Amino acid sequence: MDFPPYLASMPMHAITEIHGEPGLRERFRLEIGAFDEDARARLTAALDLAADLHGDDRRVREPYLNHLLRVAIRMMHHYQVRDADVIVAGLLHDAVEDHPAELASQHRAGPAAGGDRTAAALATLAERFGPRVARLVGAVTNPVYDPGRDRHAQYREHVAASLDREPWARVVKVSDFTDNGVGLIHTVGPKVHSLAAKYRPLVPVLRELVARPDTPLAPAVKEHIFGQLDLAEERFAAILDRPVEAGAPTGR
Repeated sequence: MDFPPYLASMPMHAITEIHGEPGLRERFRLEIGAFDEDARARLTAALDLAADLHGDDRRVREPYLNHLLRVAIRMMHHYQVRDADVIVAGLLHDAVEDHPAELASQHRAGPAAGGDRTAAALATLAERFGPRVARLVGAVTNPVYDPGRDRHAQYREHVAASLDREPWARVVKVSDFTDNGVGLIHTVGPKVHSLAAKYRPLVPVLRELVARPDTPLAPAVKEHIFGQLDLAEERFAAILDRPVEAGAPTGR
C-alpha cells in the first residue's frame, strides 16, 4: 500500500480514518526509526505479540490493535519518549487484562493448575521483555473489582494508587486515557455516556499525577497533555451535561 510522504505528520485520527491499521503500522515503523537496532527489534516483537493476542478484538468500528498503536505512537511523537521499555508497555498495556490465559500458557514453566493467571501472564512478559516492562504493564492492569462497590470508584482508586508508585506508568496511562477520553468523540452507541461518566472524574487525578516533578516528561510535553485533558473535559461535559431525551439509552 502506498502512503503519502506526509504520513509522519498526519494526526492519528486522520491516519485511522483514511489508512486504517496499515497506515498506523507504517507510522509506527517510521517512529521507531529513531531507536537503535536492538530497541527496534524489541518494539517489533511487542507489536507482533499485541497483534497476535488482540487479533480478534474490536473497538466499535476498528481493530483493537489500532488503539494500541496510537498509544505507542503518541508517546513517541507527542511525548518524546525514547525509552523502549515504556513503548513496549504501551503496546502491551491491555494484554494481561484482556488475554491472561493466552499469555500464561506461554510462561516458560507453564500455567500452574489453579494458579494466578495474571501473575503467570506478567511472568511471561518479564521473560520476553524484562521485569520492568512487566512491572509497568502490571501498574496499568485493572484488578478484580469488589462486586459490592462502585466499579468506577474502584477504577479511580486503582489508577491513583498504582500510578503514585510508577512515574513511567503515568506516561502509558495518560496516552491510553487520551485515546479513550479525547477520542470518545469518535465512538458511537449507547456506551458513550457511560464511558464519559467513567473517565470524567479521572481528569483531575491524571492532571495532578502528570504535574508532579518526578513524572519524566519535558515541561512542554506536560503542557501539551494538560491541553488534551482540557479537551477531554470539554467533550465529557458536552456528553454528560446535556439533557438526555426521554426514552434514550444512557448506557448506565
